[in-house]
Amino acid sequence: MDREVLFISRGGYELKRIEPKISALNEEKENYKIIVFYLGDYVEEISDFLTYLKDITIEEWKYLYCIGSKEELSIIKRNVLIHAVKETYERPLNVKTLIGDLDRLIDEHAGDEAKKSILVVDDDVVFLNMMKEWLSDDYRVAMVNSGTRAITYLANNKPDLILLDYEMPVVSGPQVLEMIRADSELEKTSVIFLTGKGDRASVTKVLSLKPDGYLLKSLKRDELKASIAEFFEKRKVEDIVKIAKERIEGY
Repeated sequence: MDREVLFISRGGYELKRIEPKISALNEEKENYKIIVFYLGDYVEEISDFLTYLKDITIEEWKYLYCIGSKEELSIIKRNVLIHAVKETYERPLNVKTLIGDLDRLIDEHAGDEAKKSILVVDDDVVFLNMMKEWLSDDYRVAMVNSGTRAITYLANNKPDLILLDYEMPVVSGPQVLEMIRADSELEKTSVIFLTGKGDRASVTKVLSLKPDGYLLKSLKRDELKASIAEFFEKRKVEDIVKIAKERIEGY
């Protein structure tokens, strides 16, 4: 069976076929938002590709659809974390079903480019999944599970807001913030710390690093969403005031 991955352009059904190789995926990933992966009995042989596919799907707002046998799809669900896959289809494929699902996806996300983008950085995969579920209706959400991956992601992407776990192994939240503030292209990026500790001493320690704010991980869904919406609204007002001042000073 042929090995192939189809890329589908965001605005329609322009197709690009590639082999399931990291180099091929890396070359084309910037041009497409929807990926259709046609599986075969080779799928157990390409674990590195599956890991890379999972990473770009989560981190770069791709939509992944997989077509295969029941056994092949079970392998995908083990190797490509289930939250990375938008939909799966058992062979033989009903093409009308696939096209209908793609049409709905495009309709649902037609306004995504106008949404604010948020990068969530946390070493807890369960927490990342929860944040993705909570925020995806209102924002474009990317996720990474380490400080190192955050820095790599930021080399090519400029989110409107970073929700950054304060306590992470290897590269901590404060270290990530320090690197962001030291980079002339990233220094003005908004960063809000995520912390599990709400006592006065802990909060004082977090705020001493001068992030744009902090959020407790214990916040409920509506509280978290309201806090983020309030942050963006406050920034919008600040930007308007800044522009007004510049125009007044220019006269």
